[in-house]
Amino acid sequence: MTRYAFTFPGQGSQAVGMGKDLAAAYPEARAVFQEVDEALGQRLSAIMFEGPDDILRLTENAQPALMAVSLAIIRVLEAKGVRLADHAAFVAGHSLGEYSALAAAGTFTIADTARLLKTRGQAMQKAVPVGHGAMAALLGLDMATTHEVAAEAAQGEVCDVANDNAPGQVVVSGTVAAIERAVELAKAKGAKRALLLPVSAPFHCSLMQPAADAMAQALAEVTMNAPVVPLVANVLATPITDPAEIRQRLVEQVTGVVRWTETVTWLTGPGGVTHLAELGTGKVLTGLAKRINAEAVGTSVTTPADIDAFVAALLA
Repeated sequence: MTRYAFTFPGQGSQAVGMGKDLAAAYPEARAVFQEVDEALGQRLSAIMFEGPDDILRLTENAQPALMAVSLAIIRVLEAKGVRLADHAAFVAGHSLGEYSALAAAGTFTIADTARLLKTRGQAMQKAVPVGHGAMAALLGLDMATTHEVAAEAAQGEVCDVANDNAPGQVVVSGTVAAIERAVELAKAKGAKRALLLPVSAPFHCSLMQPAADAMAQALAEVTMNAPVVPLVANVLATPITDPAEIRQRLVEQVTGVVRWTETVTWLTGPGGVTHLAELGTGKVLTGLAKRINAEAVGTSVTTPADIDAFVAALLA
């Protein structure tokens, strides 16, 4: 029996031109982009469609932009007779994608989600002065060895495991010197590759506590409904539905580990999911799903052609 989870991409998937083909093809998509623009008081859609790239890549723009494309796809699917509650057993999102997942599942309005992500992006950028934090991808090490590397590299500074993206693909985050030490230690311990990432701040580590505090305040002021299907939370890798717990986990997520390997493992194991549909820009999560569970069927739904094929498969 086919059983779907809908997943939503995180930062790094943004690209100039994102959403432009959707806006040209569907009034529902145009309405979402307009709603986000109005909620933020900026022409974010113009930056998404035309760039420049350096402005789109700013955390405070990339986060709501990625959500906007994901929600545009959700609204187009709804217009074609595909309701999330009827076709998805669970939702999950990678880091900021968790907000997209919750908006898709009705926990937040699109306008509130856009404002929350703007706040989140600004707070994450402000938490650490530029040049004081870094992140690195460590490829080819198991989690136990990665934790050893992080502990050894810290030396009284911050070096935390930030993202467990797939087996052998883990990201660490912290102060520049500690992360540089982690890169060298990882190579010495047999990593296939260890490289600094081109990010503007050290996400998902304890240095982000000021941003977590800002999100606790912002989330306390927003109306939250129970999602129409459970969210498999980044920091738990298990499903939750209670709005108060969702709020708590979203705050923890700012400094906590994105447990993506465990999330997909839970979905395709105890969750009984056979198909993972990635709704939004890019195909990063679809690629990770294959690395986590070779038997899982991953589908990337990004373009109008993807949407048509996905609707045909769901309504067949």
